Amino acid sequence: MYRFLLTPRWWGINVFVLLAIPFCVYMGSWQLSRFEARVDDQRTAEAQADSARTEAPRPLAEMLPVDKATSGKRVTASGRYGEQLLVPDRELDGRRGFYVLTLLRTDGGKTLPVVRGWLPGTADAAKAPAPPAGEVGVIGALQASETPGDNGVSAQGGLPRGQTGAISTASLVNLVDDDLYDAWVTLDTADSGMTAVPASAPSGTGLDLKAFQNLGYTGEWFVFAGFVVFMWFRLLRREIEFARDAELGIVEPDALASPASASPASASPASASPASGSAAASAAADQDTDVEASTPVR
Repeated sequence: MYRFLLTPRWWGINVFVLLAIPFCVYMGSWQLSRFEARVDDQRTAEAQADSARTEAPRPLAEMLPVDKATSGKRVTASGRYGEQLLVPDRELDGRRGFYVLTLLRTDGGKTLPVVRGWLPGTADAAKAPAPPAGEVGVIGALQASETPGDNGVSAQGGLPRGQTGAISTASLVNLVDDDLYDAWVTLDTADSGMTAVPASAPSGTGLDLKAFQNLGYTGEWFVFAGFVVFMWFRLLRREIEFARDAELGIVEPDALASPASASPASASPASASPASGSAAASAAADQDTDVEASTPVR
């Protein structure tokens, strides 16, 4: 009954199943590992943020370039404040407002963007307090340049003069002529009654939308593996039923290869049994005898 498993068609089906199942399991496991890695990154970032609050701040130059290990660390820098910009549509504690971003021209010659605080409401330069004059020293959390469209960062263009959608070198270089650091700092203590902006986790870490996409893909790959197994058993059961019907004479053996050929409508005269052929020949001979007997002799 199971000899059909040795046919070329079933060899192809079996090879496909043996390759598809391990591939689906591998891809599902890989997606699960990506989700677990993001969970670990989230825990590491939280632990790093907690330790950063107690660690002594270090000079800015020692913490560059910004990566997962240095993001959120407290740094110090000194210089003079220059041009001030606003970053609209920033949410803090469930309220909509804007950041006050001031460029600090450091003693090293380069300019560091500094978020001095957050204010509620619509971005308005008149609401933003002026930066301190003269030489200042700042202490805050180091942050990597933002990417428009990620982690709630606006990708909106066409903002009024004096505003920027993202705190990044790529965005600020079009607004100011300064030589900018590829990083920014949010102050530990906000200036002039503003609310301090907490440091955020590095891009690509934490339980964000991409992390849950990895978890969803994990489920999809394992479902695909189960579907392959289900279809293989379904085809096997169907083939066994055809083989059993052929043994009982319900369908012709050729129906295993082409079930449609077993239908009565597709049977041809040439496929009639020998007995039926003999009966037809005998009937024809009797007919001829009757005809000869009834013909008068002249």
